[in-house]
Amino acid sequence: MDVHGTVAEGFEPVREAFAANFALLGERGAAVSVYRDGHRVVNLWAGTQDVDGTRPWQPGTAQIVRSATKGVAAAALLLLHQRGELDLDAPVGAYWPEYKAAGKEHTRVRDVLAHRAGVPVLDRPLTPAEAVDPDLGAAAVAAQTPVWEPGTDHGYHAQTYSWLAGELIRRITGRPVGEWTADEIAGPVGADLWLGLPESEQARVGRVGPLDTPQAAGGLKTRPKRAVAEAYADPDSLTRRAFAAITPLPDENAPAYRAAALPASNGIATADGLARFYAALIGEVDGGRRLFTPRTAATARAEQSAGPDRVLVVGTRFGLGYMLHGSASPLLSPGSFGHPGRGGALAFADPDSGVAFGYVTNGFRKSVTADPRAQSLVRALRTALA
Repeated sequence: MDVHGTVAEGFEPVREAFAANFALLGERGAAVSVYRDGHRVVNLWAGTQDVDGTRPWQPGTAQIVRSATKGVAAAALLLLHQRGELDLDAPVGAYWPEYKAAGKEHTRVRDVLAHRAGVPVLDRPLTPAEAVDPDLGAAAVAAQTPVWEPGTDHGYHAQTYSWLAGELIRRITGRPVGEWTADEIAGPVGADLWLGLPESEQARVGRVGPLDTPQAAGGLKTRPKRAVAEAYADPDSLTRRAFAAITPLPDENAPAYRAAALPASNGIATADGLARFYAALIGEVDGGRRLFTPRTAATARAEQSAGPDRVLVVGTRFGLGYMLHGSASPLLSPGSFGHPGRGGALAFADPDSGVAFGYVTNGFRKSVTADPRAQSLVRALRTALA
């Protein structure tokens, strides 16, 4: 496999790991980008734009990044907090009065960001057509009865995070989340990422699809723990219900779905766009402005939730909208914060080293928080920085 792009001196291990992902882990098309102290030091791509096609991946090829989108939505809320427009400890109902229903009147904005709101499921799942309607999505979560007392426990809000975050942003700014993100985050940073893909950009986005899990080195296959496997197999579990808040699963290659803005799951980005975005959260970036003040960056990665996750059935750690480094989702170091996308994508920042990382792929696997391809790149990056 021909690997295209550049790496700065000292970052050659990342290129080697990226090539190995194609040779050993069945990668079809992917890109990885790394910034250090605001300067790009890794920019690699290879394979095909479409998981099932032959068109070569181009420098500007973008892909849907699933839950890696959540980090962008979190930044929007934290920027509103930074500007004094949002109080993290205020009740959600202070901005969105309808949300006070069904025992949720004491849910704080902080609880939403930390996956402590208690509404990871919908008693009546939304269809894909309903899910992309922000009014219907917001009404559904506002009417939902919590499955635990908000603020007392945590569990991953896989799909409902879309309408929780999106509606808060809309209520505060008066603007749709995709429009606000384009004007206040992607544009100022110069990042190729979208919440709601414009028609003009559709052609640069590859088709995504599932990939079989290959035999790992040594002839072993990675298997989930029994409790995790059972949770995903049980249609009544919080795990299955959380991921099935949109039923049936949407067609992620459909132009109408890509044009919608679901801040939990359907952001579109290049690897460089994600890495640039995270670089701007922790410092100045070439050709763009810094987004977070040091205080906001510290707030974003301050641990809010830790331990057994009632949805993912593993131990997770969350800051305010961001996953933190841990066994379920290893990042670069204990100080890193970011977000994976189910089955593939990963993006994060590491303030201690000044590093920002973005990886996108067109082939999704069954992993949720720690895809082997992304992890091989993270390990290589650690080696390069050692």
